Amino acid sequence: MSSSTATVLPQGAGYGVVVGVGFFFAFVMMGITWLQNRYTRFSTKTSEEFNTASRSVKPGLIASGIVSAWTWAATLLMSSTVAYEYGVAGPFWYASASCHSQLFRPSFCRLANMFTLCQRAGATVQILMFSILACKVKQNAPRCHTYLEIIQTRYGTAAHLVFLFFAFLTNILVGSQLLLGGSAVVTALTGINVYAAIFLIPLGVCTYVILGGLRATFLCDYSHTLILMVIILYFMFNAYATSDLIGSPGKMFDLLKEAAIQRPVAGNTKGSYTTLKSNYALIFGVIQLCSGSGTVFLDQAYWQRAIASKPTTAVKAYIMGGLAWFAIPFGFSTTLGLSAVALTNNPRFPTYPEVPTKSEISAGLAAAYAASALLGKSGAMALLIVLFMAVTSCASAELIAVSSLLTFDVYKQYIKPSAAPESLIFVSHVCICIFGLTMAVFACIWNAIGIDLGWLFLVMGLLIGGAVFPAAFAISWAGQSKAGAISGAVTGLIAGLIAWLVTAKQYFGEITVSTTGEEYATLAGNMAAIGTGLIVTVVVSLCKPQNFDWTITRSINAKTLEAIAGERTIEQPTEGNVGEKHGIATGSPLAADNDDNEKSDAGTTTPPDEAWSDLEDAEDEDLEEHPRKLKRAFFIACVASFVLTFIMDFLIPIPMFLSHYVFSKGFFTAWIVISFLWVFASTGISVILPLVEASGFFRRFAREVMGGKR
Repeated sequence: MSSSTATVLPQGAGYGVVVGVGFFFAFVMMGITWLQNRYTRFSTKTSEEFNTASRSVKPGLIASGIVSAWTWAATLLMSSTVAYEYGVAGPFWYASASCHSQLFRPSFCRLANMFTLCQRAGATVQILMFSILACKVKQNAPRCHTYLEIIQTRYGTAAHLVFLFFAFLTNILVGSQLLLGGSAVVTALTGINVYAAIFLIPLGVCTYVILGGLRATFLCDYSHTLILMVIILYFMFNAYATSDLIGSPGKMFDLLKEAAIQRPVAGNTKGSYTTLKSNYALIFGVIQLCSGSGTVFLDQAYWQRAIASKPTTAVKAYIMGGLAWFAIPFGFSTTLGLSAVALTNNPRFPTYPEVPTKSEISAGLAAAYAASALLGKSGAMALLIVLFMAVTSCASAELIAVSSLLTFDVYKQYIKPSAAPESLIFVSHVCICIFGLTMAVFACIWNAIGIDLGWLFLVMGLLIGGAVFPAAFAISWAGQSKAGAISGAVTGLIAGLIAWLVTAKQYFGEITVSTTGEEYATLAGNMAAIGTGLIVTVVVSLCKPQNFDWTITRSINAKTLEAIAGERTIEQPTEGNVGEKHGIATGSPLAADNDDNEKSDAGTTTPPDEAWSDLEDAEDEDLEEHPRKLKRAFFIACVASFVLTFIMDFLIPIPMFLSHYVFSKGFFTAWIVISFLWVFASTGISVILPLVEASGFFRRFAREVMGGKR
């Protein structure tokens, strides 16, 4: 790490952001939670509200949460890294990650081509595809808390324990990645101790998640997304409009052309930074397919958002969230990653006159160097804030996700099946603290043994990829058997490890941290893991299919929630007390809609616009009685996912790849304009839409507060 970056900001700025901003959000959430419990029908004292947000969250806020939760430190840092290494192809493949290549090395790339043509790829497309599973959750297990409850109910204890292992492995890898990448850049920009940063970053996050539960993560996700969008646009307008170092897309194009002459990109047409014909980007894209699939399909945080969403709008939320998220790595890294390439020879670049080392780039410092070169201390501070927002937002999602797993799939399943709601809330709070400490400890271990963000990102997919298809089929394919699910996940892991280590030994002569982090070794491991998992689970299940009856999973938690709903005491409503608490969160799918209770014995009726229950709540109640709505949503999810996948992963990039097209200055300018437009559209979806959807709530809430009534 270049020492020059350590003094860009004082240590006080680092501690101020890491500690001060974290606890600022904790205090804000403390106030929001108090107002919520006092004036609305949602109480964080109930396990349903704490762990599922009463399954009442609207699509705009879900989409904002998806954007925020999927914007890791790796999203910002690794997308800039691949932009620095591969040019414009890096950001595009990071976001959509499906490629079709000519041969780089026949044995690898021919298989890679076949694989990417057969599978959906890329972070955005994985989220789009998850909209199908989100719909299936609402169809086949509408009352579950975690996806592992589905596996337990369908396959029994053995399969549950196997997938519990993969779930925890996924969350530990994701959580430690967040802290590892975030602490590296915080240390580079401010010079604070890296281990102090690792432990301090999750401190404030644990506090506000404990205070507010899942709904707290959505509200903080929204604020984080707002700040994220503002700062991304700040960097983009500076680099492409006002900077004295670049200032326009045309100047950026000229600087990238000069850089290609001095430092041509291996595997790119003419060594250019402005082409989608990038062989190494192909390899990265396939790896991104595998690791990204695991982190979406095996991370309880994504299932939790599907569970928390309003049933008939879950599909809409995931489609909008996937499209909105694409703008984050695309816009951010097309700005800072390419700026790092363009400004390497500029005296204001932090490592000048030296070129950044491979270890510095692998640690994710390309974005930090570019921000410092473009804007000095203000750029470094902006990057520090946006990185902290990304880390804490995703960390909050991971904390509540693992808390739900430990509470419902460990404590309630194996320790105390008859646990009372108060006990479940207490366990959830404890588990949040436990996992916050756990991911910090693992991040310290990775740092101490020399594993950086790049290595962890490339290797993660081969460790968890085998369980991707078995987990997805558990909710979507009635024919998958218990043996198929378990064997697919386990053999996928074994195959991934063998292919990884054998390739590292074969190509590089030794097995070390360095050789096992190379593209070929991780590519082989990732493809072997996810491919073997798919083939084995399908073959074994077809030999003896299960023919599962989904009514079994539809009954998950039904008796428990009915009992809670039956025990709640509903006071006779009078004018102004509609928002009062009644013992459980009345947004639960089994809770009676408040519209029927607005009439008092005297026959008075609370005005509809003052009722806390929206018309949509009644519309989404008792979903088993409205199967056509979910079937229509499922059809939309399938069509939208496959059409958008085709457009983003084939129709746009493949012609440019196969033609070896190198951008002209005019085409590059149009490319930059599109990145701006996409970021603006993403801002509309994830920042403006939630406010529009919540306008009615704010009016009712203001009347409650101004009226001074509970």
